[in-house]
Amino acid sequence: MRIIAAWMSATLLTVSSASAMTRAEHRGFAFAKAHCAKCHAIGRSDTSRLKPAPPFRTLHTRYPVETLAEAFAEGIYTGHSKMPEFELDPDQINDLLSYLKTLD
Repeated sequence: MRIIAAWMSATLLTVSSASAMTRAEHRGFAFAKAHCAKCHAIGRSDTSRLKPAPPFRTLHTRYPVETLAEAFAEGIYTGHSKMPEFELDPDQINDLLSYLKTLD
């Protein structure tokens, strides 16, 4: 019975946290999951699959999140070959930044 109660509590907590996200935040999470999670940790506690790829939850300590909009619009180009080149449209930028702000 305790196991069931603990599982139900964890499930309710996850559902209530997920439902508290705005649509833009959900779309930003979906974008990150589809395009970034192959290498980066995109959640609050997961580990990046590619060691040099910074977890999204730490990006705000490296860069002010608002300044990332320009980089996303112009394209993210890095010095290593594993990072694909990205150029996001304005709606994608808004959604991804909205999601990143939930990780602060």
